[in-house]
Amino acid sequence: MNKVPSALHDSSSTCNGGCSDPKPSNDVNICPESRTTGPRIDLITVKALLTPSALRRLEGRDYHFCPAPHCDVVYFDCGSGSRFRKADLLIRVGQKESEDPIPVCYCFDFTIADLRRDLTTRGDTSILETITEEIRAGHCACEVKNPEGSCCLGNLREAVKRIKSDMAQET
Repeated sequence: MNKVPSALHDSSSTCNGGCSDPKPSNDVNICPESRTTGPRIDLITVKALLTPSALRRLEGRDYHFCPAPHCDVVYFDCGSGSRFRKADLLIRVGQKESEDPIPVCYCFDFTIADLRRDLTTRGDTSILETITEEIRAGHCACEVKNPEGSCCLGNLREAVKRIKSDMAQET
């Protein structure tokens, strides 16, 4: 994966690809660049996923996740003006990627390509069941490993629906 130098990803740079210009907002849940509402993220998740140089710039305490696919901002804290972009994270953020490997399960390292391969070759996938079993066994750490700070099963189910829909349109 090619990384853009951190100097290009400071809080004054603009969003890549399709986001509006930053505008002041009184709503702390709205990304200042994409204007998308984002859920609050536990600080431990933000800290765990930042590169060392980004972690040194951590200023905020009330971070939110920007779910907009075309916005380069991943985490923002409107109160402090702090923003972290894709290049500031140790991992790829599946919702913001368009080229493989696109992660969809951060605990057990499943990708969109894994789902697509199963669905193409077998017509079904057991990945959701595998992850569900691991969750029941207490082996997941979604609250820390997933950039959204929550369970990935919803994203997996949506990905399976999208892939099946794409496959149906191809036939």
